[in-house]
Amino acid sequence: MELEQISGAAEAGPRRAGAGPVEGVWRFAVPAAEASVPRTRHAVRDRLLAQGMAGVRYQELVDDLLLIVSELVGNAVTHAAELSPEVTTELAVRGGWVRVSVEDGDPYRPKALESDTGRTGGRGLLLVKSVTLQAGGICDVERTGEGGKVIWASLPIPRQDADRPEAE
Repeated sequence: MELEQISGAAEAGPRRAGAGPVEGVWRFAVPAAEASVPRTRHAVRDRLLAQGMAGVRYQELVDDLLLIVSELVGNAVTHAAELSPEVTTELAVRGGWVRVSVEDGDPYRPKALESDTGRTGGRGLLLVKSVTLQAGGICDVERTGEGGKVIWASLPIPRQDADRPEAE
């Protein structure tokens, strides 16, 4: 399954060394069903790699983004499916940042719960917030014009010189 391209270059193609990932925006709509979580995660992973985010330099970023996508799509499927039969994920690579957002039609604005050892769930947004902040990013929840919500996280793309030893 492929993300629908909204803007930007479709494939990384030949590029000069150190140019960084190819920018663009893609959307992927899926039914609000359990099987949509891995489908969306795989589509996002494949697109990140196609845009030039393969290799050790990007591994932590890609892992963080895939965890965020899994949590956000999983939350939408679990909590919003009754009011939102479709969940839309958007992936945007631009300006040194990668933003992933998940939109559904449920108006309820979730909040990150504090850790409660007595509960077996309910920590997905807390995990997203923690991973995002640890990576130096930002995240938020916003209302859509149609009355639903979009939850997003933006993470910085590692710079080329981040791999170089301090002595250089």
